[in-house]
Amino acid sequence: MDPYDSDSSVDEDFTDTGVLLGYAAEDVIEDVISHLGGWPKWLDEASPAPGDFANCKVCNSPMLLLLELHGDLPDHFPTDERRLYLFGCPRKPCNRKPGSIRAFRAARKVTVGGQNKQDETKPEENKPVAPEQPKQDLGASLFGATNLTSNVSSNPNPFSSASGPTPAGSNPFATPVQTTAPTAEKPVSANTLESTFADKSAFPAPYKNFFLDAEYETLSRPSSPTVPDNVQIEPMEEEGTGAAELKDTFESELDKDFMKFSMRIEHNPEQVLRYEFRGAPLPVTTVGSGSIPACEYCGSQRVFEFQLVPHAITMLEEGRPGVGLGKDDAGMEWGTIIMGVCGKNCTPQELGVTGWREEWAGVQWEELR
Repeated sequence: MDPYDSDSSVDEDFTDTGVLLGYAAEDVIEDVISHLGGWPKWLDEASPAPGDFANCKVCNSPMLLLLELHGDLPDHFPTDERRLYLFGCPRKPCNRKPGSIRAFRAARKVTVGGQNKQDETKPEENKPVAPEQPKQDLGASLFGATNLTSNVSSNPNPFSSASGPTPAGSNPFATPVQTTAPTAEKPVSANTLESTFADKSAFPAPYKNFFLDAEYETLSRPSSPTVPDNVQIEPMEEEGTGAAELKDTFESELDKDFMKFSMRIEHNPEQVLRYEFRGAPLPVTTVGSGSIPACEYCGSQRVFEFQLVPHAITMLEEGRPGVGLGKDDAGMEWGTIIMGVCGKNCTPQELGVTGWREEWAGVQWEELR
């Protein structure tokens, strides 16, 4: 039989990863929370982001929303609601400067040990109820491996309040059923609301709003070509230049990290978002890259949650005036934005109180030419 003949399934030519890819969609698929561009929506309208979160750290002017992501993770944080935000400054002088892109996380506790507040305060007299502790997180990088008692599923929904496998064809960014846990409003002072996101008149026009559709990443496995034994490859030479010098020149110019990044993105070129909680980011380059810093609020190690990739720029800047025209709004120049979040999701312990945290935005900029 010809060595290339095979009865294997076509599916064997593809491999699935644990990375969830987000795609921009003009129409709502299922999730009305997660979106690129547009105006932010708050986890609790009574507790908007603090005023100082609204501004670029370089020019102190209002930023624009790049991404809002519905971030509930019931397998990791079953008692918490989460929302993730990325903001960026559109002004040309701020490009490539620390603080021009900022990441935030809003979180609140909606149950205590798996029970709502009302259930916790009225236990049966002759039947003590011990609060259910969150199950141990094994730190698995794939969405399917969640805790000690759950089964492994190829398509669980990381953005749903209900655990278990995602039904075939459903959107992994689907909005969960609204919890009935009581919400305690957090008093917001006038100083906090002053010059915050609540005053939209102070902001430039937002980027166009796109909702998110999603699917798990599938990569094709290209065959590895081999050179027949009877073929000899002679070293390439040019006049005045040896093969060794050419090789050194070529390798010095070739950014292997960028090639790896580009080839991986090319498998699914319309992706705008890559999501894998506790996974590994796909860097544009590892040169000068360090580890994600610890959480400044609780000291816990931060972990990777998601990254924006270049096609997001194409979608956000579609039809935006001033881009590329040398004006103040000059367009985005990043290669990827990586968001690292507190691995313990540090949250106010009071039931229903929304806490805001600035998280780590690791920006890798486009190479200047």
